Parts: sequence; structure tokens; C-alpha cells
Amino acid sequence: MKFSSDTNKRLIDALTKQLNSFHNELAHRDVASKNLIAKDIELPNDGISFDNLNQHIAHNIQPNLSASNGGRYWGFVTGGANPVATYADWLVTTFNQNVSKGGDSIASSIEQQTLTWLCQLFELPLTFKGIFTTGATAANLLAAITARQYVGQQQGIDIAKSGMKHLDVNIFSATPHASMIKSLGLAGFGQESWQPIACNINSEAMDITALETALMGCSATSKIVIASAATVTGTDYDDLNAISKLCKKHNAWLHVDAAFGIFERLISGINGKTSGIEFADSITLDCHKWLNVPYDCGVFLTKHISLLQASCEVSAPYLAGTDSDIPFMSLGIENSRRFRAFPVWATLVTYGKSGIKQYIESNIRQAATLASWLDKSEKYVLLKPCELNVVLFKPNHARLNLTSDECIAKLNSTGQVFLTPGSWQGEPIIRAALSNWSTTDDDVQRVITTLNNL
Repeated sequence: MKFSSDTNKRLIDALTKQLNSFHNELAHRDVASKNLIAKDIELPNDGISFDNLNQHIAHNIQPNLSASNGGRYWGFVTGGANPVATYADWLVTTFNQNVSKGGDSIASSIEQQTLTWLCQLFELPLTFKGIFTTGATAANLLAAITARQYVGQQQGIDIAKSGMKHLDVNIFSATPHASMIKSLGLAGFGQESWQPIACNINSEAMDITALETALMGCSATSKIVIASAATVTGTDYDDLNAISKLCKKHNAWLHVDAAFGIFERLISGINGKTSGIEFADSITLDCHKWLNVPYDCGVFLTKHISLLQASCEVSAPYLAGTDSDIPFMSLGIENSRRFRAFPVWATLVTYGKSGIKQYIESNIRQAATLASWLDKSEKYVLLKPCELNVVLFKPNHARLNLTSDECIAKLNSTGQVFLTPGSWQGEPIIRAALSNWSTTDDDVQRVITTLNNL
């Protein structure tokens, strides 16, 4: 199939039908598909027609996808794709820009502008520079290798060039996200390299006294501290002001994983739960969570862009250029990069800070409504006051005679909601995360009815 005006019309017509079908059914289809196995078909030798392809997608693929773009997908921390970001993402594919380096397109400049706007959105110093990534995992990996370069520099070692053989470092954290632990392994530190710091009572937040004791007793030449701005289960925030002071005192690198928790800053401002994040050496955030742009889109920010460049840059004749800015290929994992900043740019331009704040506030209010009902229910136990957008609960065994896992399975099988498990204080629990711009109060009441009918 070659591109032509007739081809474009066929593609657009087919896309329109698929779009309307998918979005019109979101409110009525099962949130989680009951069919998880793709239809077994042979690899075609000569290919099939576009009409047959479109028919196969419409009949065999689209109906068996999750409704994760809808308002009752409350698993993990999953944002929906807002309409403008969806449109911009279509254009990203249409434009097909490789945002690796400048010199041929405005795309790199748009990405730089969008990074600046994100700093302004969250009231972060413009000394933070960075790059768009595939998500928080890639951003946390960049954090690990940038911190690695920093501690190597402290010891006179260029880690990117010479490796980690002689590196002497300790890593401290209380409740790191699984992606951070994965990143420590990928960066060569090892998944088990970090030293656990005790948490505050009934919280996943770091005990500051325990961190101070650990840092004072540390004999390693260099130190890295990994903090959280909203832990993935309890949505607890580390005291970033106190931690940053300790890191400065001990010359430790401070990384803050703020994948979705940084959005609290839009509600409470710079003196809220994220106070002190501006003192971090690096920050991870996710746009495909609470900014509600399509997958995949994360961001890594650091005040030490030269260390990130030293970690990622390689030279080759065909890569030479005259960019005034550091090429993005020298700041990230991929040399070839999708124009994933564009849906974020379009979202920020169209909705503005007030529009984004509005749906953040709505999700927080809706989570509070769910938590309030659970707290009064005889069928469930609310395990922790809802402080942001995540609600932790379990079934009342005396009433429902179900484990948390059994309860999740029954609830998800109704098709009315999708929830995921978690662990709180060592106990299996149910976790509902409301982070979709399209979630309505009616969605919340519909899920409450489902919970009550179990």
C-alpha cells in the first residue's frame, strides 16, 4: 500500500471508525478482557488486503483489549489518553521525526521547550535539564547511571569509560519502586545493593533519624540516597527537606522518584508534600500517569546534565553535528528517539496548568469518596486514610469470607472495574488508583455498587 490522497482517505476513514467504536464502547465494555489469547493465524506469505486487516483488528483485537483508557481502570497508576494528547500522538506517527539531534527539524526545540514548561508547571528551578524517556523505568535507569558517574567523579573514576571495578559506594532507600531496584541492577550496582532504611510507623516514608544514623556510620567513599515523592502503595512522601540537608552534609547524591506524586505540587504548591524536591540532584516523573498522555512517556530531570551526557554520549563520524544544545541522543538510552514530547506539549498548551490541576483535584476527591464509603462499609476494611489518589482496603473476612486476591478476582470478573493487589504492613491488600482524567463521579458510584453487591 503506497501513500496517496486516496490512501490517506482510506486510512483516516478506517481510523475514525475504529476510534468511534473503541471510545463509544468504553463505558459499557468489560474493563478487563476475558479473552487473553490472540487468535492463532498463520504468518501470511503474500499479505492480506487493508480491508481484511482492518476487519481482523475490529473483530478480533479491539474487542479483547482492556478499557484502560476508561474511567474505571483503577489498577497500577494508569492515566487515560486525553483527546488532545491522542490527536498529537497520531501526528507524532504521521510526522515520524527522529528526535536524536537537531539540525533538520524543530522537534528537538519543541522537546526542550516542553521540558522547560514541565519545570514551570511544577515550580522547579530551571537549572533542571533532562530528556523524555519511555517511562519511569528508563528515567530511573538514567538516574542510576548519572549518580554512578557522580560518585565515580568523587573517586577520580570515569565510570562510563572505565567501569565500576574500583567504585566504593553505598546506596540508601526506604521504599524504592520496583523500577528503581530494576534500574540499580541494569546500571551494574545490583538489585540487592541498596541498604534499607527504616520507615516511620504505619508509613512507607523514610525515618530521617535512621537515615542520619546510616549515613554517619557509612564507611564507603561515596553515597547515594533514593527518596520517594509518593510511594507506590501508601502514597507516602519522604521528608525531602530533611533528606536533602543530610545529603548535602554527607556529599551524597539525592534522587527523588516522583513518578506521579509530583502532581500533588499542583494542589499544595511548593510548601506541600513535595517541599524540598527542588534540592534533589535528579528527579523521575511520568507523563503517561497523571498528565494523561498516551503510553509511553516519562521524564528524567537533573541539575548535572554534563554527568548524564558523560554517561550516554558516544562519538562516531556519522553522528557529528553542530547543535548548540546537547543532542538528546547524548542524554538517553536510545540514539533513535520518537517525538514523544509532542503530546505533552499539546496537553500543556491546550489545558494549561489550571486544566491539569482540575482533573487532578477531581481524582483526589473521587478517591476520597471511595475511601469514605469503604470506611463505613461492613464488607470491607479501609487500611489507611486516603491522602491522594490511591485507596488501600481489604475484604472483611467475617462478612465476605474472601482473601484479598480472591476478592480482586471476583471484582475484576464483573467487568465493572479493574483493581490490582498490593502489600501493606506485610499484608496482601487491594489497591485502587484513580488517575484518569475521564473518571466521573458516576464511575465511582458504579464501582461502589459493584463492591456492595459482592
